[in-house]
Order: sequence, then C-alpha cells, then structure tokens
Amino acid sequence: MDAGALRAGQPVVEPTARFVLRTERDATSWSKGKLRESLVGIVVENEAGRCQISDLKQVEGEASCSSRKGKLIFFYEWNIRLGWKGIIKESGAKHKGLIEIPNLSEENEVDDTEVNVSKKKGDGDVLKDLMKTAGTAKVREALGDYLKALKTEFTVGMILPTRATATQELTVKRKLSENTLQVPLGVRIPTVALHMTELFDTGVERLYSIFTVKELVQKFSKSPAILEAEKGGKFQMFDGNVTGEYIDLLANEKIVMKWRCRNWPEEHYATVVLNFVPTPGQTELQLDCKGVPVCKEENMKFCWQKQHFEEIKGLLQLTTLSG
Repeated sequence: MDAGALRAGQPVVEPTARFVLRTERDATSWSKGKLRESLVGIVVENEAGRCQISDLKQVEGEASCSSRKGKLIFFYEWNIRLGWKGIIKESGAKHKGLIEIPNLSEENEVDDTEVNVSKKKGDGDVLKDLMKTAGTAKVREALGDYLKALKTEFTVGMILPTRATATQELTVKRKLSENTLQVPLGVRIPTVALHMTELFDTGVERLYSIFTVKELVQKFSKSPAILEAEKGGKFQMFDGNVTGEYIDLLANEKIVMKWRCRNWPEEHYATVVLNFVPTPGQTELQLDCKGVPVCKEENMKFCWQKQHFEEIKGLLQLTTLSG
C-alpha cells in the first residue's frame, strides 16, 4: 500500500490479484435420483423366465464435479444395493434376490465394475443365471447412462464460455430462433416438439387409470407421487423430478398436461397430450409434446420410453402373471 497516498487522502489502488475461476457442484443428491431412474425397472427375459430390478435398497457414497481452467473434473464413489424379483414361466414360481455394486468409481471402467448377483434360498437358479448374464450387462449399461448424464446433463452451465465459444453459441441460437418459446420469465429458449406412439396389451380403461390413479402411478414409477387427476390439479412424480398440472382430462380418451422436469429452465413448461386409441385387444398411446428445450430432447425421449412405456408394460405383465 502507498503510505504517501494514504496520508494525502488520495484513493489507494491495490495490486491486481491473480486468481483461477473454479466452480464446484455437489452431485450427490442428483446422482441418487439418477441412479434410481437408471437402475430400478430394468427387465431381462428369456424363454425360461423374466426378471426385473424392483427397488433401490441402498445407495451410499458421494459425487461432485468441479470446473477449473475450463476443464471439468469428476469424482464419484458409490456402493449400491438393489432388489430383484423374477418369475419362472413354466411353473409360475416367483423368486427374489439382490444385486450388489460395491465400488462404482472413476478408478474403474464401467465394463469392469463389479456386479454381484445373489438369490434367496430355494429353487430358481435359472433366474439367478439370467440376472448374472443379461441382467449384469443391463446394469452396467445403466451405470454408463448415469455417468453420461453426470458429465452432460448435470454439468450444464458449469464452464463459462470463452469469446470463441460465445460466438459459436450465438450462431447456433440464431439458427434456432425460428423455434423458440417465450417463457414466463421473458427468456427465449429453443424448443422442439416430440411425437411418440406405443402399443399396450390392455384396454383403454386400464391404461388410462395407470396415468390417473395415484397407487398405479407409484407402482410403475417406483417412487412416491402426488396426483390430483382433475382439471387444474397438480402432479408430482419420480421424487419431484417431474411436476406439472392437468389442463384437461377426457376419461379413457385424452389427457392434456403442463409438464416440466426439475433440470429445465426455471418456470418453463412443455405441453403433453396423451391420446388413448383402442385397437383390437390393445391400446395405442399417442404422445404429442410441444415446448421441450432442445438440449433436453433426448432426455425427454428416454423419460417416456424407458421410465413410462417400458415400466407400464412391465407392470401390466406382472399383473397378468400374478392374476
């Protein structure tokens, strides 16, 4: 500090300090939800039987991501315990077991991650073998999906753009400007529309109820849900990762919803329309969704294909077999 300047009452300018911009985020809570989404509900099947991961019994550990000098550094270490159940097709016998993943960390490749499968006492080794082969492969694939999401979805906005990348982003935004949505906060973001169809081996009444009855929503989502299935009613699913409001309901024919995922821009909602079309012995579900943020398109497709369509089919099949 300049003592002469201080005595003269002049402003003192301190030397400019050098610093490194570093951002760090705790990914532990987010990771637990993503691991549940990725692992619970996995189904494997062959001519002998069908198995499904039914619940996440334990997930211990932590995860974080830090940005330093424009680079992302990841840390994760997990001990995971899953429950599975299966049915032998010929006899109809049901069995349960466990899957343990003792060390999912950045020290090991996903394909080398240890996955231990066990079964409760009794017959049913054919199901255990199915889980040790096809089941283990699917578990490792799901772990890979979690890590991919950790390194892409979770890290959005962590690296501040350089002058070059800012110019590139501006160019992309201009190209997408024709497909934008004005959200309540006045922020214009690029959006896309999705259309998906899926056939279900059940009648329209049963399929409609799976989307509007709290107990059934909780069964296929394998998590607590809040559901007010009436016009203007609110809903919340997948541990709060999906929230929204019912705009309109036409029993056994159509559901219209305001829909948002937790990691979307604040106050931004898409519009989801479900049409239930009866066909001989089946129901065709037609999904139309407008206003999905461009960067969340693949995530939205995964949400509906894996966490809705496939889980509902599994629920319907288990209900048929147990009935």
